[in-house]
Amino acid sequence: MTNTTSRSIPVALTIAGSDSGGGAGIQADLRTFAFHCVHGTSAITCVTAQNTLGVTRVDALPVEAVIAQIEAVRSDIGVQAAKTGMLLNPSIIAAVAQQVKDYPFANLVVDPVMVSRTGAQLIDDEAIAILREQLIPQATLVTPNRYEAQILSGLLIQSLDDMRAAAQRIYQQVGVPVLIKGGGLSGAARGVDIWFDGKRYETLKTTTVETPHTHGTGCTLAAAIAAQLALGQDLFPAIQLAKAYVTQALQHALALGQGSGPVGHFFPLLPHEE
Repeated sequence: MTNTTSRSIPVALTIAGSDSGGGAGIQADLRTFAFHCVHGTSAITCVTAQNTLGVTRVDALPVEAVIAQIEAVRSDIGVQAAKTGMLLNPSIIAAVAQQVKDYPFANLVVDPVMVSRTGAQLIDDEAIAILREQLIPQATLVTPNRYEAQILSGLLIQSLDDMRAAAQRIYQQVGVPVLIKGGGLSGAARGVDIWFDGKRYETLKTTTVETPHTHGTGCTLAAAIAAQLALGQDLFPAIQLAKAYVTQALQHALALGQGSGPVGHFFPLLPHEE
């Protein structure tokens, strides 16, 4: 007979889409949770057919299925932190927002997936409005990229000063700490993130990693922050640790497929070159 010892472990929940190529979405989130020794659970909002070259099909799950997944995890396992990613349409966003209102999570990181890093809008204007008005105000942190921050703030962002102004405007509108990601900027501002919590600004910069394989960085950052919060970290230290993790994952990015490959979520396990 084998003796086993039970142990408790923090739990994080990702509410997001499935990426068949494994680079972003729930696949990236669950790998990130596992790296941080946090048990990952999920509520899938949509299923995508995609690879390193792009997305060829997206199918939304029924709203009832999304709600059932959240309730199943929350009612039995419990959740110390949650993050949202691609919620896809107004009905799913409204349902998730209602779930959060009825059963608040201690820590909720909202990655407001509205616009890609290249500037392509991914959800319609009604969905954006519901995200802004119903879900984001309930978050512990919102993590827009440059283009999403432009939509949320109504300001054009071309510099770090623009990012600071946008972060302040977003905070004034939703009352939630903001981390604007500068991956879409160029020059010295590339990869620099701006944090604002209503009281102070912080500029977060790490080593710039030159690689075309950056798929899933936004998902990974938000998931890493959620994992750190599940582990009991305060918000700003959680952001610093998460950004350091993403930088290391970029340094070990995976050259898979013919396009932009994923970051190396499990880099300590990768074989080292001699």
